[in-house]
Amino acid sequence: MPRKLTPLQALVMGLALIVVLFPVFWIVMTAIKPPTDWNASPAIWVPSKPTLINFQTLFNPDAIREYGVGGVSQAATDSVIGSLLASVSATAISVVIGLFSAIGISRYGNGGKSTPLVILSGRMFPPAAIAVPFVIMFSTIGLIDSYPGLIAIYAAVTLPFSTWMLKSFVEDLPREIEEAAMIDGRSRMMAHLTVTIPLIKGGLFATTMFVFILNWSEFMFALVLSYSNVSTIPVQLAKYVTATAGTLYGVQAALAVLAMVPLVIVGYRIQSHLARGMTFGAIKQ
Repeated sequence: MPRKLTPLQALVMGLALIVVLFPVFWIVMTAIKPPTDWNASPAIWVPSKPTLINFQTLFNPDAIREYGVGGVSQAATDSVIGSLLASVSATAISVVIGLFSAIGISRYGNGGKSTPLVILSGRMFPPAAIAVPFVIMFSTIGLIDSYPGLIAIYAAVTLPFSTWMLKSFVEDLPREIEEAAMIDGRSRMMAHLTVTIPLIKGGLFATTMFVFILNWSEFMFALVLSYSNVSTIPVQLAKYVTATAGTLYGVQAALAVLAMVPLVIVGYRIQSHLARGMTFGAIKQ
């Protein structure tokens, strides 16, 4: 039974919720404000005349001209498609490689005891330090400003997460179950395909969704590895600036709201696994 909060705990909890939810509230309100309310002083918390013009401008760049504001340079369609393509592809690659890496490490000790730490070391460096070598390398082999290049870097960056998360789920599964399948005549590969993977499908789903969130919201690598051929939602957000109206806050907020929708849905579905994923299995269910 949940323990009843003391007044102090309730106050702290309430303050924490306000701090966490205020940016979400503000960005949703900005997304439905007309351009005249974006920078109003004093600030307008809730628009008296909410509008969907900011959302319309995302896919019809000239829609916002009815408010006397210069239209945006391009629709957000390409960036939405680009984010979906890069995130889904990189997530699939990262999870598949991470799954077999996790099985190899957990069941056969492949690479020795240092391998898991070496894999994780890729996340110990700041993204800026990793991005520069990739820019040079991708420019040499022709992958700069291309979706294959972006997918490759997304998969490489999220592979430590998928490997460590799946490693914890595989280790929780008694190996005797797989050994029983092999005694029944199945090969090692078939034992893992028909026994291991089905029994950790919950963890596999949680890992896939977690990695998708990381890829969907990634900004740094998409910014430095793309120019004109590749576009993602985080990069597109930085482009909504015009010479006459300055930053188009409402249009930025509308795109941010659209970008948040899949994250909220995915986050809700895997909330019970998030703590475990963030601690790489240190917390067991």
